[in-house]
Amino acid sequence: MDKPGGAQSQPACARETLNLLNCVTESPYDQDKCLRLLQSLRDCVLNKKVKKFSLADQEQQEANPTSKIA
Repeated sequence: MDKPGGAQSQPACARETLNLLNCVTESPYDQDKCLRLLQSLRDCVLNKKVKKFSLADQEQQEANPTSKIA
């Protein structure tokens, strides 16, 4: 699935997550499509044994807990 020798490797299940998020923003909303994408994400999470998702901003805040947002 991932391209060998790529400049950056994507986080586990990134494509499935992005597809699902984009699906829920579409108008008109296609519930059947989004449910299929949700199942695809669930399968990926189970296959790759993902425990938790986080956003880049969250990772930076957790790495540097002394910085505070005013």
